Amino acid sequence: MANFVVALWESVFQPGTSPQLVVATHISFFLLLCVLGSQIYLTKNIHFIALTVIATLLWITVTWFIFELNSIKLSSNQDLQAAESKKTDVVEDSGPVESETSKETAQTDQSSSTPRKRKTKSRRA
Repeated sequence: MANFVVALWESVFQPGTSPQLVVATHISFFLLLCVLGSQIYLTKNIHFIALTVIATLLWITVTWFIFELNSIKLSSNQDLQAAESKKTDVVEDSGPVESETSKETAQTDQSSSTPRKRKTKSRRA
């Protein structure tokens, strides 16, 4: 049990999902639904029924999200930096390229140097 808690705590700081995190998520949702089910049985309050429906839909959504995370390959920071450096190397080799955003920035820099008059509405008391 202590090993599971340590592995769960360490998995929180790692990218992606770990088996301990998935198990803890399912246990938490199961216990939440047990508590809500007991409250429905004891009080027969419609609010607990609504909360049970919301919690069930959230559990389904989280399970789907975990499945989607596991189906894609997560890139580490080093992989992302290597890909970014390859992109910048290709751009530098091809010569200077002026993008649309740099043109827009130049236009906004020129227009921002002159102050604009503010239109204010006068209030009558």
